[in-house]
Amino acid sequence: MISVSGPKRVISIFVLAMLNVSIMASLRNLPLVSELGWTMIFFFFAVALLFLVPSALVSAELATGWSKSGGIYVWVREALGDRWGFFAIWMQWVHNVTWYPAILSFVAATLAYVFSPNLATNPVYIQSIVLIVFWGMTLLNYFGVETSTMISTIGVILGTIIPGIFIIGLGVTWVAMGKPIEIPFQTDKLLPNFTDLSSFVFLAGLFLSFAGLEVSAGYAGEVKNPQKNFPRAIIFAAIITFCLVMLGALSIGIVIPKEKISLVSGLMEAMRLYLENYHLAWLMPVLGILLVVGAVAEVNSWIMGPVKALHTTSVHGNLPPFFQNLNKHGMPTHLLLFQAIIVTISSFIIIYMPTISTAYWILSALSAQMYLIMYVFMFIAAIRLRYSHPHIPRIYRIPHPHKGIWVVSSVGIFASLFAIAIGFIPPAGFEIRSLFSYEAILIIGLLIMVMIPLGIYQLKKPSWIPKKQEE
Repeated sequence: MISVSGPKRVISIFVLAMLNVSIMASLRNLPLVSELGWTMIFFFFAVALLFLVPSALVSAELATGWSKSGGIYVWVREALGDRWGFFAIWMQWVHNVTWYPAILSFVAATLAYVFSPNLATNPVYIQSIVLIVFWGMTLLNYFGVETSTMISTIGVILGTIIPGIFIIGLGVTWVAMGKPIEIPFQTDKLLPNFTDLSSFVFLAGLFLSFAGLEVSAGYAGEVKNPQKNFPRAIIFAAIITFCLVMLGALSIGIVIPKEKISLVSGLMEAMRLYLENYHLAWLMPVLGILLVVGAVAEVNSWIMGPVKALHTTSVHGNLPPFFQNLNKHGMPTHLLLFQAIIVTISSFIIIYMPTISTAYWILSALSAQMYLIMYVFMFIAAIRLRYSHPHIPRIYRIPHPHKGIWVVSSVGIFASLFAIAIGFIPPAGFEIRSLFSYEAILIIGLLIMVMIPLGIYQLKKPSWIPKKQEE
């Protein structure tokens, strides 16, 4: 049953900004980005210009024009119809199915470095921690939005911003002291080899690092003064994320050779090298715990935002009655339970793959591809809404009546499609069972996740529409 009473507006601009930072600024992506070497600077600015800026501008316009809870579902539904609105929010939600095991693998490896480093490469240990933490966070979200956002806000400050600034400071000190670096600066290394597609492979992961600005729109019903606070929080969060990820990745790259960077435990390996050299090894457990707190806060931010937005579709009968259940705190408990079950099943790829890094990459690539499909629909919707709903007031509007939205959204669409395509190329040097199995996992996984929402929509019945609706 969907409550008819409106939600309390309990989220301030600071909490919203920190929520966005916790969604995007994941330190666990630093080893992946540092694989790019000095070319990461080129890729950072390219992805920022071609993807982060368009998604930030479009999200700000849509969130301030349609600030009601529902986010991407409401935006695409208004532009392209209910079927594609449901499809878009499904893709935003379901990409987490493969993303959760990836980030929680980082949590498991980080904990291993604190207590028993040998466990960092043990797939059974990794999967066990993934499941324990995810089920724990799922149960925590049963207790409501205020509890959930408070944990995310505190967690991102303690576990992302503070450790991020610390590792950047370590890198700056390392260079200032004249110590040897693994990526000596050369001007010819600033640009990638445009004839070698393998040099672009890690772009999919970089896109994933900067994705998520639109997720907080799922909390719009609980945000104070959403028309003004959304664009301000989005800009603030984007700047913090860009600086933390780029400078943090450089700090890892200067102390660990590219070929030895582990996508799962590379951050802790860099921390260990820095701290041992500075005779501060006793800080390792403290930093490890803080990084775990930050990663768990990121997971917590993602667990509820897309689920709440997906639940919004039940107002129009897009979910079977079983998934429309809300507890006394207004949380969609059956959807949360369903999500935890699917994550449990998808986590078994950790055991199937020959190495933890390979499993991590495949999960990240598949997650990025599914998510970027949603972004294509978001950019298309932004263009369509300029023509179909010009009368809707937007506190923030991309300049120029039509040219601006066409340029910004078109750049975002082409960048997203390129990143989807590049994700099908396996990274050089990665141990995979076979190219066929690698491609099969990505293609079959992507097709299944695209077909499920279309199938559910095709099977929807009038009886799925709840008697009491909150429009």
